Amino acid sequence: MKKTTRPRQSVSADLYDQPGHLMRRAHQITVSLFQEEVGEVVSPKEFAILRMIHETPDVDQVRLARLIGIDTSSAALTAAKLEKRGLIARTVSTVDRRLLSLRLTPEGEQLLDDTVSGVYRMREKLLSPLTESEQKVFMRLLRKFVHLHNDESRAPLWTQVDAAQPGKRQPKS
Repeated sequence: MKKTTRPRQSVSADLYDQPGHLMRRAHQITVSLFQEEVGEVVSPKEFAILRMIHETPDVDQVRLARLIGIDTSSAALTAAKLEKRGLIARTVSTVDRRLLSLRLTPEGEQLLDDTVSGVYRMREKLLSPLTESEQKVFMRLLRKFVHLHNDESRAPLWTQVDAAQPGKRQPKS
């Protein structure tokens, strides 16, 4: 089979057309705006953990990791940090004594209340250069992209239903 050659582009032109490079840059921009709007009192990952614990009180660390798409060791380490800061309480699960259940403390609830408006401001700043129509298309395509590549992740995101079933393996999309 004959090998097809592409016309040579400059290295920078090729780099700036790579989805991975652009997504890395988008992540940098997002983290920067997060710190600008929320401050450095909580990281984006810590915010996601606090938000999910708020939405799912007594969630165990394994299920939490599946619900926000992080690996279980990262969830455990971050939960330990948040507990040390007095933002969450970790207790032995009543369902499975091998697991730790997580719940926000009053301080964690207050921090979440204090930061959520900054997260919404960050979202507004990120999307504001786009028209309303472009924002909808961008978000729809971003969700679709993440969904279609979910199984490629080291920590696939699970739905609430999938994560609630003990022993269930990650479903194929």
